Amino acid sequence: MNKQELKGNWNILKGKMKQQYAELTDDDLTYVEGKEDELLGRLQEKTGETREKLMSKFSELLGKDQDAEKSDVA
Repeated sequence: MNKQELKGNWNILKGKMKQQYAELTDDDLTYVEGKEDELLGRLQEKTGETREKLMSKFSELLGKDQDAEKSDVA
């Protein structure tokens, strides 16, 4: 997942991350354009996950949503 995908899907990801990691607050999940690295740093600190693991998790969460949307359309 690249920064553009992260930006475009952040509202979906934010909700999913709050479900997965109860310790995350709205402040932890505040997206500011151009400060993606800062956001990932906050998430790494709170979750204990690596940057690569978080990016993988984001892709996984979006993939599940996209599959569900395809099923709803069919």
